[in-house]
Amino acid sequence: MNMKTNRIVSVAALAAAVTLTPSLFAGECAASKAASAATCAAAKDIVAVAAGAEQFKTLVAAVKAAGLVETLQGKGPFTVFAPTDAAFAKLPAGTVEDLLKPENRDKLTAILKYHVVPGKVMAADVKTMEAKTVQGQSVKLVVTDSGVTVDGAKVVKTDVLAENGVIHVIDTVILPKA
Repeated sequence: MNMKTNRIVSVAALAAAVTLTPSLFAGECAASKAASAATCAAAKDIVAVAAGAEQFKTLVAAVKAAGLVETLQGKGPFTVFAPTDAAFAKLPAGTVEDLLKPENRDKLTAILKYHVVPGKVMAADVKTMEAKTVQGQSVKLVVTDSGVTVDGAKVVKTDVLAENGVIHVIDTVILPKA
């Protein structure tokens, strides 16, 4: 396959994944397939968009515990690879509770910042590459015919817009290298 064809197939695969993935967000935008991504959640910041979705209770609690609410409500733009509650549940028992303790704030902050890339990267712009995170290390993005992964975590929903960036939903918590 040539590069142009490969890109078209990748974009088509992402579009299919977004269309076929059950909505992870409550509200009018999720209920209306006719609503464009540009009109959905664009009036809310990343934290408000995540807080408005039932699947991000653990993520929102972690962002609060790490003291990152104001940062993620800032101007941005940010691209956030947001793990669902089910993704956090895949971690070994007690891990989330341990990370939420005040004495582990620095570790939690590093993990959360590893899920954030500066700038606004839409699904159509994603290619196989490494992207530097706010935490300082890079995540590996891999685009295949079956979808996109970020450090092995599957992207299950893309292009959830916020006024200060975009959220891509992932099925696994990604961890920075030790």
